[in-house]
Amino acid sequence: MNAVAASVVAQLAGRGLTVAAAESLTGGLVCAALTSVPGSSAVVRGGVVVYATSLKESLAGVPAAVLAADGPVAASTAAAMASGVRDRLGASVGVATTGVAGPDSQDGHPPGTVHVAVASSDGGVRVRSFTGPTALRGDRSEVRAATVAAVLELLSEV
Repeated sequence: MNAVAASVVAQLAGRGLTVAAAESLTGGLVCAALTSVPGSSAVVRGGVVVYATSLKESLAGVPAAVLAADGPVAASTAAAMASGVRDRLGASVGVATTGVAGPDSQDGHPPGTVHVAVASSDGGVRVRSFTGPTALRGDRSEVRAATVAAVLELLSEV
């Protein structure tokens, strides 16, 4: 079990908060980390895996205008995914991951380009981006694992 995930679940439970996830490049790994924690059912509302761009809109609530302007790998897309999944799944907090795990570039973004977001019930959205010199390093599985760690860290700051 991930100690950070356990800490996040305990923190959220202690505050009476729930969480929902919209995941692209992590493909469900954030929900898997959270639900590996005993007692997580009191906190985790659910999640959606939205690999396809069209699903970011239809399931995670990303406005078509955001996708048209910024694309699926963007800070604005991550922010909209987090807000959308929070609203659609009825959670206190929404989290989102989008980016490129590799090995190939996607839409001009090199592997390791990642955006994670957390949207809280007070309307605040925080995004952390890893691009250019701060892009996540490693192979596909390492980028995905680092993305889970990044979104859990951001969630712990709610």
